[in-house]
Amino acid sequence: MGERKTHAEIAKGMKKAFLQALQSNDYRTLEEFLTQKQVDVDTVFEVEDENFLLASYRQGYWLPSYKLQHSWATGLHLSVLYGHLESLRVLLKHKATINCRPNGKAAIHIACEAANLDCVKILCSHGAKTNCYSLSGMAPLHFCTTRLSMSCAQQLIWRGADVNIRTNNQDEETPLHTAARCGIPELVAFYVEHGAAVDCGNAHRETPLACAVYWALNNTEQTYSADHHLICRMLLNYNADINARDEDFKTPLHKAAWNCDYVLMEMLLQAGSEANVMDDNGCAPLQYILKQTGVRPGAQVDRCYQLLLNYGAARIYPPQFHKVLQACSSYPRAVEVILNTYEHIKSTAKWRAAIPDDIFELYKDFYESLFEACANTIDYHVSATFDVPGGL
Repeated sequence: MGERKTHAEIAKGMKKAFLQALQSNDYRTLEEFLTQKQVDVDTVFEVEDENFLLASYRQGYWLPSYKLQHSWATGLHLSVLYGHLESLRVLLKHKATINCRPNGKAAIHIACEAANLDCVKILCSHGAKTNCYSLSGMAPLHFCTTRLSMSCAQQLIWRGADVNIRTNNQDEETPLHTAARCGIPELVAFYVEHGAAVDCGNAHRETPLACAVYWALNNTEQTYSADHHLICRMLLNYNADINARDEDFKTPLHKAAWNCDYVLMEMLLQAGSEANVMDDNGCAPLQYILKQTGVRPGAQVDRCYQLLLNYGAARIYPPQFHKVLQACSSYPRAVEVILNTYEHIKSTAKWRAAIPDDIFELYKDFYESLFEACANTIDYHVSATFDVPGGL
């Protein structure tokens, strides 16, 4: 029993020394260990992985006893993670299993996520599969999510990666969807030039254009991305379907209106997007601006309304104008834009009730003049109006 324990202790010590050599890029020590066969080249280590670069998890797949901040990895994975090219070459020389996935990712996935072109080249030269999936269903191209990974994506495509490969998960996203969502114009151009399907839909029937439109808004910062705007312009130049519908029957214009992104709204409308198209909820783009006006502090909502109305959007049904005031009371310019679309409209008691007292006091001159102007008008003229859902 004691002898076995001694062997175990020796093996444990060698494994520890091997890991230290990997971490310090001591490739000569690695060569010695592997030549003398003191450690298996595919030994799996448990290491810290706070940024989840080594691990890949399938949705709903969970090991209750496993700590997410740690991952399993072979020396190959660690050499790629650290960018230790010398160690990587030694391991591959000793026939390290190049496509193994001890914690859901192959080394090629890590190299792409780390945007390490040299590692990608070495791995591909030794037989790494350019279309292999991680446990979460992502191919190497789907891990190219920054400008720094552009060269990695190019290398993969040049070595035969499928530019239209879909994620093997619930999203079914192509690399073009990923590049559009992440806001990388150069990668979008490269993919399209190499045969990416511009109007390919994901599992939710969203096209890359729809993804770029939706992700143009940073919800945390409430700012708009010029890179996403550029991608939308590029995709339109590539003849992307301007009125493609997703699974909820929303067009890109619906998504731009949800974000109150007047730049994209103008771009889409000029390209021929339909201003009055309804989605499965019975909502046109104008109604989504109404829904979101109060939560888009960085938006120029008056310009959003003006754009849609200029392109023939139906007006709000006059008896429900109080709901416009509920949504837009803090934006007098937006109220004025919408109000000016009516030839005649008569105020009701609901108008004043729709405006919070503090907002009314803040813009008192505007609202008093509005009520006065609309108090004694004749019946409103009804033409091309739509109802406002009660959910506003």
